[in-house]
Amino acid sequence: MLDSISSGHQAYSTLNFHQAFSLEITAGQEVENGEGGSATVVDRITIRRETSFALTYSGVLPIEMDEEAGYRKLQDLVTNLLKEQGIATTVDTGDATVDLAALTPGTARELVAEDGYFGVEKTSDRIVEFAKATAGGDPSRIDAIREGISRGFDEARKAFGGRLPDISRETYDAVMDKLDQWVSEAKAAA
Repeated sequence: MLDSISSGHQAYSTLNFHQAFSLEITAGQEVENGEGGSATVVDRITIRRETSFALTYSGVLPIEMDEEAGYRKLQDLVTNLLKEQGIATTVDTGDATVDLAALTPGTARELVAEDGYFGVEKTSDRIVEFAKATAGGDPSRIDAIREGISRGFDEARKAFGGRLPDISRETYDAVMDKLDQWVSEAKAAA
């Protein structure tokens, strides 16, 4: 006599995973060449990492999304890439030194807040001051300054897949406004 018949079906899914990370840092400076002319010296550092793999799992395995674990994984990836390139993972903010390897989401939010070190105002101030110093304080070089800054933001946009975060677009606008103000003040003083 047959009491019961049971069958089981195990479903498997495959997820193809591709991860790409790219970070490019560019700094340029115009220097005198000793013959009455000048040349632009550009330093560029590019860090790239790509990973592809297939992940197979069964339908009975729970997949949990832990935001903190994802943040830590990304943070570890970035700091390890920087360390492999010999780049320091600390940032001097004037008041303190921030270690990227130990940065918490809360501290990151504080740094990009309106009055934070990486907020729109303070970041745009640093960019404008660097641009003015690079131009030797000469507002007549505004077109070259604008072109260099726009090119830098365009490169960042490409690195972010064609779209910058809102804070970056706001910083760009603030930089251009502050450059306009600098040129206007220089013309009024002349």
